[in-house]
Amino acid sequence: MLVNGKWTADWQPIQAKDAAGGFVRQTSTFRNWVTADGRPGPTGAGGFPAEAGRYRLYVALICPWASRTLAARALMGLEDAIPVTVVDPVLGAQGWHFGPAAPMRDEEIGATWMHEIYTAADPAVNGRATVPVLWDRARRTIVNNESADILRMLGDGFRGLAAHPVDLYPEPLRADIDALSERIYPALNNGVYRAGFASTQGAYEAAYRDVFAMLDDLEARLSGTGPYLFGEALTETDIRLFVTLVRFDAAYHGLFKCNRRRLADYPQLSAYLDRLMAVPALAGTVSIDHIKRGYYGIGSLNPNGIVPLGPDLPLPDKAAAFPGT
Repeated sequence: MLVNGKWTADWQPIQAKDAAGGFVRQTSTFRNWVTADGRPGPTGAGGFPAEAGRYRLYVALICPWASRTLAARALMGLEDAIPVTVVDPVLGAQGWHFGPAAPMRDEEIGATWMHEIYTAADPAVNGRATVPVLWDRARRTIVNNESADILRMLGDGFRGLAAHPVDLYPEPLRADIDALSERIYPALNNGVYRAGFASTQGAYEAAYRDVFAMLDDLEARLSGTGPYLFGEALTETDIRLFVTLVRFDAAYHGLFKCNRRRLADYPQLSAYLDRLMAVPALAGTVSIDHIKRGYYGIGSLNPNGIVPLGPDLPLPDKAAAFPGT
C-alpha cells in the first residue's frame, strides 16, 4: 500500500478488519465530479467539465466495481469520448499493473503500476491504488476513484457527449433506486467480499447469511416484475447487481465460499442475468477469463494459483471487445 506516496509493502487483499474479524473496505480517496459545465458536483472541487477525449478510465475486467463504470460507458455510447485502459487481471506485488500493449499499456504517464497514477495525482497519497479511476488528461490528476460516483456521472455529467444517452437514474425512480442499491451493496455486492475475506468464522457466517438472504429476496422480487429490477427501465441498480451476478458461479461460489447455492440454481435470477447478457453493451464488459485468472490469482486465498477449468457457464467471454487482453 501507499504511505505518504511511497509503496511500502506487498499488496494484500485486506487492509483493515473490524473487531469481529470482518472485512472493512477502504474509503475512496478522490471524490471530484465531472459535470456538464465544470461546476462542483456533490463532493469535491469543480473545474472538471465534460469534454470528449479529456478523461481516461482505468479499469480491471476482473473487478465488479470497475466493470460498473465500463458498463455505463458502453450503455451511454461514450466509447469515443472516454478512452479506456485495462490493467492486467492478476494483482502483482505492487497491486494492479499495466501490460506492454494497448489497451493494457498506460498511455498517460508511462506507468508500470497503478499506484504510480495515484502518486502522480497526489505525491503524498495514502492507501491502496484501486480501480476504477477517472483521470483528467488536461490537469494530469485523478478526478475520482469511487465507482458509484463515476457510474452516476457517466449517466449525468457526460450525457451531452453520449451517442445514446439512456437515463440510468430516472427522476421518478430515484428514491427507489437509491433504497434498493443501498440494500444490495452491503449484503451482496460487498457481502461476497465480506465472506471471502473474513478472518473469523463468525464474520464469515454473518456475511454468508447476508449474501443468500439478499439473493432470495431478489429471486422473489424478479418473480413479480421484469424484465429489470424496476420493470421496463434498465437502471444503475441493474448494473450494480449485474456485475456481481455474472461473477458469482465463476468466483464467489467457490473461492469466496458462498456455496449454499449457485446462481444457476435461482431460476429468476438466472433468467434475469440472461436478459442482461443479451444487452451487447453489458455483455461486452464481461471476460470470464480475466475474472477467473484474477480472483484465483489472489495468493492469500489460493496460494498455488491454480485456476479451475470449470464451472461450465452459459456466458460468452467478451474479452475480444478489448483487443490485446
